Amino acid sequence: MSTSARSLHRQLFVWLLMPQVVLWLAAALFTYKLAEHYANATIDASLSQTSRTLARQVKPLDNGLFIDFPRAAQDILEADPSDRVLYTVSMPPGQFILGNRNLPPLPRGAKPVYGEPFFYNGKLAANDAAAAPEAVASGAAASSEPQRLRVAALLLRYGTPDSPGQSMLVQVARSSTNREALARQILLDTVLPLSALMALMTMIVWAGVRTGLRPLAVLQSQVEGRAANDLTPIKITDAPPEVRSLALAMNSLLVEVNHNVVAQKRFISDAAHQLRTPLAGLKSQTELALLDAQDPALRARLQLVHSSATRSAHLVNQLLSLARAEPESASQQARSTLDLRQLARELTTEMVPRALAAGIDLGFEAAESCSRCPVRGFESLLREALFNLIDNAIRYAGRGASVTVRVELSDGQAIVEVEDNGPGLPESECEHVFERFVRATHDGTGCGLGLAIVREIVERHAGRVCLRPVQAQAPFGALVRVTLPAAVQG
Repeated sequence: MSTSARSLHRQLFVWLLMPQVVLWLAAALFTYKLAEHYANATIDASLSQTSRTLARQVKPLDNGLFIDFPRAAQDILEADPSDRVLYTVSMPPGQFILGNRNLPPLPRGAKPVYGEPFFYNGKLAANDAAAAPEAVASGAAASSEPQRLRVAALLLRYGTPDSPGQSMLVQVARSSTNREALARQILLDTVLPLSALMALMTMIVWAGVRTGLRPLAVLQSQVEGRAANDLTPIKITDAPPEVRSLALAMNSLLVEVNHNVVAQKRFISDAAHQLRTPLAGLKSQTELALLDAQDPALRARLQLVHSSATRSAHLVNQLLSLARAEPESASQQARSTLDLRQLARELTTEMVPRALAAGIDLGFEAAESCSRCPVRGFESLLREALFNLIDNAIRYAGRGASVTVRVELSDGQAIVEVEDNGPGLPESECEHVFERFVRATHDGTGCGLGLAIVREIVERHAGRVCLRPVQAQAPFGALVRVTLPAAVQG
């Protein structure tokens, strides 16, 4: 996924969270190093004191060294098996005198100062640790891992009249286990509060990101919640300048699009108005010519002209109806409360002669509980929608078919159904015929705008319209259902 396709919430959250993670890791590392430093300082002070004490037990004599290191002192050094103290007394370069022979030597290049302890880290091999007398005396178990040690080396100068200027090296070592455990404990005690604080900061950052981007969500809801032909400006009052600038840019675009759409619709309406009169005249003249024509070939040609003029006049009327159903035109009309049952009954009665001429049995049904079916809307537009539904059924049901108009009131919804038992449509094509200039069949004189006008008008009244076949096999039949919000009575 490219960066441009990622969620803006996620990008802001990640970029705000990354510094916190880096700081958390840096704080954890700094805390561990600080804890290790203070643990080393404590152990180093103990090792320094122990090395000096041990050095005082070795005294030079005329013919050698006197070691005053009683067993009780050894027991004190080896009292804690988990933190035992190892020691070595030697005379450089490698003359062993006392203690553990296998303590790690001074690091290469180390230059200890006489009388000052030198501290370093080292490792004692596992077999050397297990074989040491001190390990046996303390009961320490052998381990397969090398033992890490913290070592203090004290270099002293001593001498006798016979051998002046000799050196003695005292090394005292302690296991690093307790030091590391102390450092880990300090780290744990520090990191846990830091982790809780980071979790709290993460939640605050997430809440801040969501709050900061909430105007974008408002803008999104305004754009997503509107119809495709709704070009009214977007309203954002309490928004940051960045979002307000985006909304203003979108509003400018919507205004330009709306101007173009209005100009196009005005052109269609004006053109339709201009075409009505000549088409009506052409239709009348062809009817008169048909009455006087005697030549069969001429009558056939005049009949084609008359059919074309009739279809063109129907198309012009449908275009005008579609223009009246558009939001701009509908907004200039007055809404009123009307009885949908009475309107459907009147239209059905008016269209009975046309149905009889087409060989259609047209009927009207209303539920017994539906004495009135009040809806609030534009009466002229609703009349146009019902007229198109009934006219469509009469045009395409075919001679000998029956068409039934039903009205009912259910759960606060006014429902009008127009059902016929004609050829109908398969379910896969039912939604497609609501598009403009789409005809399911080329029979008849339709122009593919009737159902598009119905859907436009129904949606203007916050309703729904659907078409479905009456049965699964041909002849399918057709059932068109219009659902409108019923007006509150009383």
